[in-house]
Amino acid sequence: MKTEQELKDIVKTRYTKIAEQGKAENASSCCGATTPTNKVYNIMMDDYSETEGYVDEADLGLGCGLPTHFAKIKKGDTVIDLGSGAGNDCFVARHETGAEGKVIGIDFTPIMIKKSRINAEKLGYNNVEFREGDIDDIPVSDNVADVIVSNCVLNLVPSKEKVIKEIYRVLKPGGHFSISDIVLVGNLPDALKEDAEMYAGCVAGAIQKTEYLQHISDAGFSNVTIQKEKPITIPDDILSKYMSDDMIRDFNTSSIGIFSITVYAQKPGNKVEKPKVTLSEIQENTSSCCSPKSGCC
Repeated sequence: MKTEQELKDIVKTRYTKIAEQGKAENASSCCGATTPTNKVYNIMMDDYSETEGYVDEADLGLGCGLPTHFAKIKKGDTVIDLGSGAGNDCFVARHETGAEGKVIGIDFTPIMIKKSRINAEKLGYNNVEFREGDIDDIPVSDNVADVIVSNCVLNLVPSKEKVIKEIYRVLKPGGHFSISDIVLVGNLPDALKEDAEMYAGCVAGAIQKTEYLQHISDAGFSNVTIQKEKPITIPDDILSKYMSDDMIRDFNTSSIGIFSITVYAQKPGNKVEKPKVTLSEIQENTSSCCSPKSGCC
């Protein structure tokens, strides 16, 4: 059994490689992490290309859903994207928040942070920033985000429970998340579960669907809802790297399910809106302050 740090190092190494290769290469592999097959398999990702705010250069084809479609982002919101990669979900979120909002992308792979910052600079987005850090220790203060999104990333973190608790900490009271991720129904064969490529490929690190939802509930979230669910089928030519033909046949006819789910949940409480201050009120407050010459201001 590998330690948490060993698993993180595997993911960081794999995703550094992914950042250095093209989208076509990523699309031809299982979640961008395995050796490309002789066909192009878009195994997990949904098509972003018709989404407003979509940036092709920032889409590495690594997602398993469209969380920003379901995230109920409003103008002026502060949005955090966990595992922001080259920045595409951040740029889609920025389209929803507008120039008056703020978007923060978090990723622990330095080359991803570099790519995303370059993309933001090209777009001239001054209200989108990217921070390097682990999502199980989010480099953001408490009660900052109106909305948190994430796309096929929590399954890559050894402790999902830690990440979910961090999401709760960082959200404002009344804030919510919409997260796409891979979950399981039934146990994977050991050959898949213990393989580094399949861990980095978003499969071996996935946990049971019931356990995933329980962690969210245990953290204190309310209104937990599955917004979208779709089955994931791993092609036989990828499975053949790990299993014999008989094992593949048994696996494909078993009750084991691999699913992409998009989950919504809300942090209890009411958002505290900042009171709007008019120009006349600012002038009145200034005039009520005693003169600087008196030394009391």
